[in-house]
Amino acid sequence: MAIIFALIAFVGWGVGDIFGGTVSRKIGGHSSAFWSYVFCLIFASFYIPFAGNPLKHLTLQSGLILLILIPIGMVPLITLYEGIKVGNASLVGTIGASFAALAVVFSIIFLGDKINLNQAISIVIIFTGLILSSLDLKAFNLKQLTTDKGVPFALISMFFWAIYFTFVRIPIRQMGWFWPAYLSLCGFPLVLIFMRLKKIELKFPRERKIFICSILNSLLLCAALFAFNIAVEKGQTAIVAPISGAYPVLFASIAYFVFKDRLNKQQISGIVITLIGIVLLSSLS
Repeated sequence: MAIIFALIAFVGWGVGDIFGGTVSRKIGGHSSAFWSYVFCLIFASFYIPFAGNPLKHLTLQSGLILLILIPIGMVPLITLYEGIKVGNASLVGTIGASFAALAVVFSIIFLGDKINLNQAISIVIIFTGLILSSLDLKAFNLKQLTTDKGVPFALISMFFWAIYFTFVRIPIRQMGWFWPAYLSLCGFPLVLIFMRLKKIELKFPRERKIFICSILNSLLLCAALFAFNIAVEKGQTAIVAPISGAYPVLFASIAYFVFKDRLNKQQISGIVITLIGIVLLSSLS
């Protein structure tokens, strides 16, 4: 079940970003992210009558962890967009999406997750394919990696996402899969505060097509977030994170047809390698 829901998160994030990309190109990344959180919170609210009492199994430890994780979960998207604005989008996006690799390390060190050699090899295959599919290695060198202005923002996104998706498992296993994700979405005003401080105009997706894309983006990202929580409730973060975190390869594949983004031989190889790694990890787990 953990693998199935991890794959749902993989599809939700990958396809959702296609609609999110369409909205971002029209109203900007920060406005797109803000409305995505708001719409997702509205959709999720319909489940509240069926979610049960959030305080029933809540302990002081998990409550404090959740309070810390809520702002931590909002930071990465903000820093990712800032990194894309000042640096190379491909480089920034690849580094940010590598949060899953760090989440594997964190879950092994801090949560006691255990993986066997075959699973470890499969995880390495996934991240190798992710890098190949997302980054044009011929266009980058060590100097650019250390001088690109977007890299520090990308590293912050990677680190904060890794922290959030690793340790959210603690309140999830005490409160269930719904409430930790729902309460995390309630941190959306932090995005608005940041936009006000940076004097970034908040735009609403008024055009019918863009509004529909924003709704679909929110629905898919909401489904992906809850699917990920269900996955880590039932399985190990070290197994779930690499599968769901490989979603950029799905985005790249669909973007080829939707946005007419070109795929070179390296990217095609990376997509194939990542999918092979996902299949291996799923079968070995």
